[in-house]
Amino acid sequence: MLVEGAILDRDGARAAGVRLREGRVVEVGRRGTLRPRPGERRVRGIVIPAPINSHTHLGDAVSVREPPSGPVEDLVATPKGYKFTVLASSRPSEKIRAMRDALWRMAREGTEAVVDFREEGIEGVRLLRRAARGVPIRVLVLGRPLERPIEPPELRNLLAESDGIGLSSARDETETTRRLVARACRSAQKRFALHASEAVRERPETYLDPKPDLLVHLAKATDEDLLTVAQARVSVAVCPRSNALFGRQPDLAAMERAGVSLLLGTDNAMFHAPSLWSELQFAYVATRLRGRPVSAAYLAEAALVEPYRWLGIPEAASISVGSPAHPLVVRLPPEDPAYQVVTRATEQLIVRPARPPGTALLR
Repeated sequence: MLVEGAILDRDGARAAGVRLREGRVVEVGRRGTLRPRPGERRVRGIVIPAPINSHTHLGDAVSVREPPSGPVEDLVATPKGYKFTVLASSRPSEKIRAMRDALWRMAREGTEAVVDFREEGIEGVRLLRRAARGVPIRVLVLGRPLERPIEPPELRNLLAESDGIGLSSARDETETTRRLVARACRSAQKRFALHASEAVRERPETYLDPKPDLLVHLAKATDEDLLTVAQARVSVAVCPRSNALFGRQPDLAAMERAGVSLLLGTDNAMFHAPSLWSELQFAYVATRLRGRPVSAAYLAEAALVEPYRWLGIPEAASISVGSPAHPLVVRLPPEDPAYQVVTRATEQLIVRPARPPGTALLR
């Protein structure tokens, strides 16, 4: 396949021609300089790394009716709230089927990987692993212990089957719990993540000590809080559509000014379809609605570049010869690529370069 248009990757946006073979970049040149070969498919568009959905709760997909209105705490945070009631009353087969459907939705949209906060202890992790079998998307599962206080055997077993631990907010978990979990994750070389400043502001020292690998939301963080997070070099996943349901928004413009390493997620699957393209469009428009615009380039990096840095494989966000990237081609005008991708990309505009089986980037 020969793509004439532009590249949008970790090195920014630039006009280019790209030749792809078996899902890999084999040649890059200035736009208009690569000669088409006999029978070669030609496409006009933008070549990008496959996006990563950096925060989901896919178990929620089992909820198929409109959730009741009310504060977020009553819906998703408390053990007796709507979400956990639905999870407890659903059969394992129903949860597997719902999560599998959500994963296939993301795969069709070109998503390379997803970072999921999976509740329900070890059984919750196992259900998601079963749901992911055969779906061409890498699933990083952050489990959550059931017992409080933390039972070390449960934590060890959970870490043995998950990619780390994803806790509720710092104000929902004691300092003892946070420290114990963080220490166990470091020892097992797994990820430690937690929600922070979602419904109310929390002091940065409560969620940065011990230092997590990932924070989620920071919708109520102040400018000073965001500077502290940026200086601590902790990545932040934001979910603007989910936050908007409860009348709040992360200050993406302040995050950009502070230099926060931003990731993008779609949050609870009972509220929204896990579409990063929809999340990008909403995030862009919402910042303008509140009069605090963020650049399209910053949002594009949150979906296409920063997640690979967070995973420790920044080279996978490079559209270049020899890169391990799994590129996507989006049939969009190559002028102003970041703006085009953030505001206009959809599943219908994606061209997936064919790649041999067994070449998953993040397995």
